[in-house]
Amino acid sequence: MGINMRTETEMLDVILQTAKSLQVEAVAMSGSRTDTKVQKDEFQDYDVIYVVDDLDNLTSDLSWLDQFGTRIIEQHNVLGNRRLYLMLFEDGNRIDLTLCPTEYIQEWVDSEADYTVLQDKKGLFVPYFPSPQRYWTSLSSQTDFEKACNEFWWVSAYVVKGICRKQVFYATDHLYGICHQELLKVLAWQVASDRGTVDVGKNYKYLFSYLPAEKEKEFSNLLDFSSSDKITQSLFATMQLFHQEVQYLAKKMGFDYDREVGEKMIQYAEERLSNH
Repeated sequence: MGINMRTETEMLDVILQTAKSLQVEAVAMSGSRTDTKVQKDEFQDYDVIYVVDDLDNLTSDLSWLDQFGTRIIEQHNVLGNRRLYLMLFEDGNRIDLTLCPTEYIQEWVDSEADYTVLQDKKGLFVPYFPSPQRYWTSLSSQTDFEKACNEFWWVSAYVVKGICRKQVFYATDHLYGICHQELLKVLAWQVASDRGTVDVGKNYKYLFSYLPAEKEKEFSNLLDFSSSDKITQSLFATMQLFHQEVQYLAKKMGFDYDREVGEKMIQYAEERLSNH
């Protein structure tokens, strides 16, 4: 029988009680739990920061982490002057805890889109302001548009090379990690051209809420990388979709798009992958 998942109220209580026992200077929370527009679900992390003045002392003995509950798995990371403790608990809750020295609050604030202060008796957060526009997309410039097109078509040749060499992971990494990201960027620019500056979220997680449902289905169909044949199919479909979407955006925004480059790169791929 599974362990009952602690409620948000219970989790916030343990976060604040632990902070009290450690005598931390201030507590804040960032991430989707602080965004009222985001629908709550059981997979939302508690992205918490403890502002501390005794980092070395706290990190020398981490037994206090047990106060949060029994962990299934965890990660301990160093990020700049901060320490991160990522914890998944047996009840399914997850806390991403940052320990941040008082003098480096700005470093943390700059890394977050927005946050809510939960406890700050000394007013340490008063001088700082969140940057809610961190994941916002604005209209593209001609220069950014050209860079995106060049990057997409240039990297598509790497995908072709990977497929021809039967290097599935290499091909997939370049196709999804770069080509698909440039396609998502173009789709985000399309949304911005209609709506102005928009919040597309981290990793474009809100992007398709602004687009027709068939657009998300069209993009999702590109994500089968289970074999060389599937990667090849995805590459050609991605090329055609990108070629189509950048022409639409260029026409709408009055940008120059070199169609010949796209057509030649599609031909380049077809010639080399015709027997694959």
